[in-house]
Amino acid sequence: MKEISAGGVVYRTHNGALGIQLIQDRYGKISFAKGKMEPGETVEQTALREIWEETGITGRIEAHIDVIRYQYEHPTHGTVDKEVHYYLVEAESGQHQAQVEEIRGVSWFLPLEAWKQQKEAGYNNNDHILKQALEKLNISVDER
Repeated sequence: MKEISAGGVVYRTHNGALGIQLIQDRYGKISFAKGKMEPGETVEQTALREIWEETGITGRIEAHIDVIRYQYEHPTHGTVDKEVHYYLVEAESGQHQAQVEEIRGVSWFLPLEAWKQQKEAGYNNNDHILKQALEKLNISVDER
């Protein structure tokens, strides 16, 4: 079975400071808003819908970042080939409101603080997603 999800690294400029949106998922890990594609959607539509549903933020896709692929075991479907498409998304409107059924929280972080949070409490396969997003925003980070 194949499952496709999409989401994004959301950013905004607020009072002259760049902010990166991070969520805390239901497992307590730092991540990005994302979710499963629904019938009839494009991956881009999925990314924007999931960001809005999970965080209350409406955004605009600026660039494709990358696709993460992995497998997991589903209790009824067996091995699932998972594909997650990530985009760099500029926040346009809305107020943070975590979808508590899906995530524990959502916050804005300064870019280097977002990187630190990702390295300390994020999924390893998201390191390069955030690094590439920050590079697209002309911010470099130390990989250590």
